[in-house]
Amino acid sequence: MSLPPNTASRTRRKSRVIPEQRHCFFCIHHIEEPDYKDVQLLGRFVSSYKKIAPTRRSGVCTSHQRKLKTAIKRARVMALMPYVPE
Repeated sequence: MSLPPNTASRTRRKSRVIPEQRHCFFCIHHIEEPDYKDVQLLGRFVSSYKKIAPTRRSGVCTSHQRKLKTAIKRARVMALMPYVPE
């Protein structure tokens, strides 16, 4: 025996909430490329577990996200930033 189709769920429309658009931190402050020596700035884009934050969480555009990733990795190699939490 099959159940009758639920017509209420098919006809109900989902309201779409448009999220507020976030702007890139580096674009707003006219920073072309993040500097690997600026550890305080890079620390904003690293989680408490020292993982690099994804684009959707950091709010950085894709081109700056790639440059940010490279800068954080360079800072880690130069021992300016830790790889793991202390």
